[in-house]
Amino acid sequence: MVASDPMATDSIAEGSQEAGWRSQARKSRDPVIVDDAHPFDLDAYISSYTGRTAVARLLHIANVCPSLAQPAYARAVRLLRESREPNTYLNTIAQHNSLSGADHIEPDKKWVDDIHNQNLSDKNKLEVELKAYSSNMIKESIRMAHRDLGDFYRMTSDNSNALKHYTKSREFCTTSQHVLEMCLSVLELLVEQQNYSHISTYIFKAEAALDAIPAQQAAPQGAATTATQSQAPKKSAEREKVQTKLDFCSALAALGVSNYEKAATGFLKLGYKGLEDWFGKLVAPSDIAAYGVLCALATLPRSALVSRLGLSQPGSSKGSSATSEPPPFAYYLEQEQYVRELVDAYVNSKFKTVLELLDRFSSRHILDINLSPHVQELTTMIRDRAIVLYFQPFASIRLDRMALAFGLPADQLEKMVVALIQAGQIKGRVDSQNKILRAKDLDQRVAMFTRAEKVGKAIQSSNHKLLLRIRLMQNDLQVPKPSLKDNKGSSLLGAVPTQMVLE
Repeated sequence: MVASDPMATDSIAEGSQEAGWRSQARKSRDPVIVDDAHPFDLDAYISSYTGRTAVARLLHIANVCPSLAQPAYARAVRLLRESREPNTYLNTIAQHNSLSGADHIEPDKKWVDDIHNQNLSDKNKLEVELKAYSSNMIKESIRMAHRDLGDFYRMTSDNSNALKHYTKSREFCTTSQHVLEMCLSVLELLVEQQNYSHISTYIFKAEAALDAIPAQQAAPQGAATTATQSQAPKKSAEREKVQTKLDFCSALAALGVSNYEKAATGFLKLGYKGLEDWFGKLVAPSDIAAYGVLCALATLPRSALVSRLGLSQPGSSKGSSATSEPPPFAYYLEQEQYVRELVDAYVNSKFKTVLELLDRFSSRHILDINLSPHVQELTTMIRDRAIVLYFQPFASIRLDRMALAFGLPADQLEKMVVALIQAGQIKGRVDSQNKILRAKDLDQRVAMFTRAEKVGKAIQSSNHKLLLRIRLMQNDLQVPKPSLKDNKGSSLLGAVPTQMVLE
């Protein structure tokens, strides 16, 4: 019962810490450039979002891209007129008017006063209802009152109080379905806040509630087996939809804490069903495509990438892949044309095209509110993996040839190769005078004997264990498998197995 208040306090501290980190990162990062070489269509991009998510992304774009600040602030002001956030509306207008050369926007003070009064009236009404339900001690009514207050505070951008009431409603949940609804509401709020530290906690609680729902529903319906069996496919489909939302939250939290391999695994198994009501509200399908592909290119082996995306290996026939069912992520892969081109270029070892696409759409990635802090690191990881993959078939190769294949200056590529050698990712050495990268000479005969010796020791150890087990069985030194009842029907919990007595 006391757990909700510290949780809200932690949320406030975490939110302020993350906000300070983001503002510091924006100050240290160079301004994003949008031009013909780095295209970005603001109107087409923001049309995929609604409500608070659209406003948050517009404010992020205005902070990191000076050339788009004026239209982004202006559009955010128009969206905020449809919201219940007068303070954010006034702050956004002040930031817009502080731009040099921007058309002055006069705030609508009458609208601000009306929204303030409406928010105050609704807040008092909901608090009175909560007090009335609390005095009557009706758990379901109290739960719904806390839920409504959480929705209200979330709508007015008071995230700490919203989280407080959502978590408080947990004490008055009478079924696992209620707990699941509470967890999903909190997860939506945490995703909006980018509060990644608490997401995994509520995913665990939601999964526990999801597992408990079938047991609760089956208990009172023991006689109605036919009705239960007919509803089973529907319940299974609903469960898959909820699980898809939880998988998305888990993958996004992994991306937020720079666990890119876990994020890639999570995003690539997402399907379309289950996230329909979150599209636009929290995320767009094109975002999932970019998150999943960038994390996968940076961490997964090429074979795993091909199998999970349902692609065909270079040089293989496409007939087999055409007959098989496409993977769940195929829907997202078709949402962004450049993402599909990026994957095809990587799989077909066209690494120059890969780097060109990453550079061309770098502005689009940095202007994404969730992807922005990770763009540089992911790009570097993808480039390094591409260099390692390119060198694998060669015993030696000229650096100028590699530079031509990657579209990079030879001196810059040499520094990258040296860094990869020092990190142990490339087993080789650089001839700086002749500008040649040579693989380390490996004596195949010595390597074969080393592997044979290792396998021999493993077999010897396994044989020793088998011989020991046989000797123990021959001397009756084994513990029999416990049974629930002995021959007389009594419990064996306190009995001692006779074969445990050593002779």
